Amino acid sequence: MLPQTLNPAPIEPTMPDPSLVTLTHVVYGLHATSLVIGAFGAATLIGAFLFGWPSIIAVVINYVKRGDVAGTWLESHFRWQIRTFWYAALWALLVVMVSLPLTIVLIGFATWAIGLFALGIWATYRIVRGWLALNDRRPLQS
Repeated sequence: MLPQTLNPAPIEPTMPDPSLVTLTHVVYGLHATSLVIGAFGAATLIGAFLFGWPSIIAVVINYVKRGDVAGTWLESHFRWQIRTFWYAALWALLVVMVSLPLTIVLIGFATWAIGLFALGIWATYRIVRGWLALNDRRPLQS
């Protein structure tokens, strides 16, 4: 009789259904659409990302389909997309809370503009980085 090993082989993540890979591309596309609307429309980049219908639909899809991607490499992409949205919302709230009282001395307009611009660049970076990783079929490290 052979002795049992104490270190079992690592469990490989299951391969996702191809339709879930397509859905993840769609979610990145919805977020990117919101960013483009913000860049070329009347809204700010981060405003369109947080309050635009494409991003809101994308986050709803993330929450509804999150269980379907559990245990696959797509799970990291769903986590990445959800965190990008909620961290952007949190940081936008912080920028507004800091900038609002500073508008009395007029510097608040600058902190608001610079803060939301930087946040828009950050959100764009996160969506591009995630989508490129998805294209390469690799998970993301949070």
